[in-house]
Amino acid sequence: MWQRLQPRPGNLRLWQLGLLAALFVLWHVLTKPGLIPPFLFDNDRQAAFFFGEPLKVLQRIWAWFVTDADIYRHLGVTLAETLLAFGIGSMTGLAAGLWLALSPMASAILEPYIKALNSMPRIILAPIFSVWFGLGIGSKVALGVTLVFFIVFFNVYQGVREVSPVVLANARMLGASPRQLLRHVYLPSATSWVFSSLHTSVGLAFVGAVVGEYLGSSQGVGYLILQAEGTFDINTVMAGILVLTAFALVLDALVGRLERRLLTWQPKAGETEKL
Repeated sequence: MWQRLQPRPGNLRLWQLGLLAALFVLWHVLTKPGLIPPFLFDNDRQAAFFFGEPLKVLQRIWAWFVTDADIYRHLGVTLAETLLAFGIGSMTGLAAGLWLALSPMASAILEPYIKALNSMPRIILAPIFSVWFGLGIGSKVALGVTLVFFIVFFNVYQGVREVSPVVLANARMLGASPRQLLRHVYLPSATSWVFSSLHTSVGLAFVGAVVGEYLGSSQGVGYLILQAEGTFDINTVMAGILVLTAFALVLDALVGRLERRLLTWQPKAGETEKL
């Protein structure tokens, strides 16, 4: 009986959902006023005030999507900002990484400037972008691009630099042109590095959008969270966090699906040892 319940590929999803349910139950038990004696706070309502109540959080989400249906405009704005930042940052990071990895002279000249830009806390650029691009979608996208760009750039740069010299020599011996080397050697080598960075970049794109909405906006999920914080409505804050997390997971799953589709040639984990 216990062996059937042990985690394995067939029931892994059930274990994940079970853990999520257990966390919600624990959250409910620790924050429901009067359910258990308070052990860290002076009264039984302080835990709910600081951490929210999961049932009220779920009620808020239900009202957003079903009863009031007033979140779709805000969610659409945040998703548009996120997708634009994710797409622009990924494409520019990919192009810049390929260019500098294949251009040693340009890489040597620009290396200190790239390191300086990467070491800069991007959050301090948000007010500047608000001045440059206004309080609309442009400033949020710009902030998200700066967060996504460097993650993709450094992974692509490293992926191209890691190409085996033996593979390059063999390709050149077979008469491969620079364009063919780029298509058949460099890009396949960098692709796995790109997708590993894209999984991280999904969350950072959301961070850029939400932080930008915090600093100045009239719509977006970040705006809803900011308004709720102003009235100490922790349940709405937690609801906004859960909604953003859910959509970030959906976008990450889409990236993973695209990765599996494009990297069908790559052996799966454990298959290399069998060869």
